[in-house]
Amino acid sequence: MVQLIVGNKGKGKTKHLLDQVNGQVQSASGNIVYLDKSTKHMYELNNKIRLIDVSSYLLSDSDEFVGFISGIISQDHDLEQVYVDNFLKIAHLEQEGSNIEPVIQKLDKLGEAFKINFYISVSLDEADIPASIKDKVAVSL
Repeated sequence: MVQLIVGNKGKGKTKHLLDQVNGQVQSASGNIVYLDKSTKHMYELNNKIRLIDVSSYLLSDSDEFVGFISGIISQDHDLEQVYVDNFLKIAHLEQEGSNIEPVIQKLDKLGEAFKINFYISVSLDEADIPASIKDKVAVSL
């Protein structure tokens, strides 16, 4: 399952994502991973959450990002939740006209296959989200 937290830059998506992930730690029965473009939020996360600074891994396009996620899944059979902050930047989709739809659909398929929930912050207004994935918008800021 994929849930999107959408809103333009500066609307509070990261704070919402951090509050949500920290709230899930107590009830989660599996592991939680938080992907970000830096380690800036390291001290805001519960120490049971694995923070991965994606910028350290030399990803150059969205296919490599999906492969990176697949690698994380293959190494952690107890993975239950993945939080992705700054999605457009770390998945290399921030260029004008980039289509997020195929990447979101691939993550949704991975989530279904491996029973993992993805929570993704996207710096787009809800009106700019493709119609085919609007049903995945959980929070619009």
